[in-house]
Amino acid sequence: MRTLIIETATAACSVALIETGIDAGAVVASRHEVVGRGHAERLVPMIAELPDGGRAGRILVDCGPGSFTGVRVGIAAARGLAFGWQAEAYGFSSLPLIAAAGFAAKPDLDSLAVVLEGGHGEVFMQLFHASLTPVGAFSSLKPAAALAALDGRHAIGNGVRWLTALAPEIDATETLPNAADAILLPATLTALPPRPIYGRAPDAKPLAA
Repeated sequence: MRTLIIETATAACSVALIETGIDAGAVVASRHEVVGRGHAERLVPMIAELPDGGRAGRILVDCGPGSFTGVRVGIAAARGLAFGWQAEAYGFSSLPLIAAAGFAAKPDLDSLAVVLEGGHGEVFMQLFHASLTPVGAFSSLKPAAALAALDGRHAIGNGVRWLTALAPEIDATETLPNAADAILLPATLTALPPRPIYGRAPDAKPLAA
C-alpha cells in the first residue's frame, strides 16, 4: 500500500510517499523544508510535487504536540485529501517520530528524551526506550524541570536549545521532525485518529457562570 505522510507540527513542513509491502517498506519520494509559519502556503504544492501528485490509499498526519497552527493545517489537508481520494486517514505523534529518528542515528542508546518547543517558555518532553515504548506520558515543563527529568539521557528535538542554554554540556541534538522518518514507526504508533494533540490546556478559559 502507498501511504502519504504529512508532517507540519513544527517550523518544518515535510511530506513523503511510503510504499509498504509484506517484508519491508521504502520511501518513494519526500520533500522537507523549514518554512516557519508558512505551512498553509507550502503544504499542498509540496504534496503535488510528489509522484502521482502524492495520491495514496492511506494518509498519515502528525497530530502533535507542536505548533497549534501547523498541526491544524496538516490535519485539515489530510482530512480533505482523504475525502477527495476516498482514502483512509490516520494520525501519529511527533514525539515517537523524533524518537525513532534519534534511535536510528544512535543505535547504541537504550533510552532518550524528545524535547519539543511548547508555548509560554515551556517544552513538551517525553522519554522513550529503544523499543519506542514511552516512559510515561509526555508533559509540558519549564526548561529547568525538563533538564532535571532528563537524568543524563540524550535529548533530541527542536526544544533542546532551552535545555542547553541552562546546561551546555548535556548530550543533545537539535532537530526538526521529517515525514520520511515515519517509515521507522511501528503500526501501533500510526493508528491515531486524525485530530490534534495540543499538549497544554487552552489559555482562554470560559467565564464562570
